[in-house]
Amino acid sequence: MSEGELDIQESYLNRVDLTADEPTSAVDHPSHYHAQSGVEVIDAVEAWGLGFCLGNVIKYVARAGHKGDGIRDRQKALWYLTRELSRYKDK
Repeated sequence: MSEGELDIQESYLNRVDLTADEPTSAVDHPSHYHAQSGVEVIDAVEAWGLGFCLGNVIKYVARAGHKGDGIRDRQKALWYLTRELSRYKDK
C-alpha cells in the first residue's frame, strides 16, 4: 500500500462527523449510521477496504436497534456474512 493510500485511510479513520448535531435526512448523514459515535459506517467501510457483502455486515450491525427492527438488521447482517463466507467454501 502506498503512502498516499495510507494517508487517505488514516483520514477516514480520524474523521468525526461534525454535522452529527445538525438535522439529518434519510439520504445525507442518516442518524442511525452515526448517532452514538459520530463516525459514519460508509467511512469505516471505505477506510477498511471492505467489499459489498462485508460492508453490509458492518452497516446492519451498526444500525441494529437504531432504525426499525434490530432483529431484522442482525438477520440481514448474518445473511451477508454467510454469502461472503460461501465465496471461500469451494477454495
